Amino acid sequence: MKKRSSKGQRPAAAEIDDILPEYDFSQSSPNKYASRYAAGSVVIVLDPDVAASFPTSKKVNAALRSLVAVQKSNHKRSGSGL
Repeated sequence: MKKRSSKGQRPAAAEIDDILPEYDFSQSSPNKYASRYAAGSVVIVLDPDVAASFPTSKKVNAALRSLVAVQKSNHKRSGSGL
């Protein structure tokens, strides 16, 4: 969404569709956690039981990379298209 350049100007049609009049952003602030995420990273929410198995994001990434390697290895051996 684009910022309005000055108060009192009518927003563009796309902005009218996006923001309803009952939304009040006057007390809002920027996301204080945004800086924690590296550019290009993807945030995925894990179920609590899965998250409990991994103490850090590095451990999650290592486990997922291992799984990807196993899948690639199995794919090469089987010769299937999946």
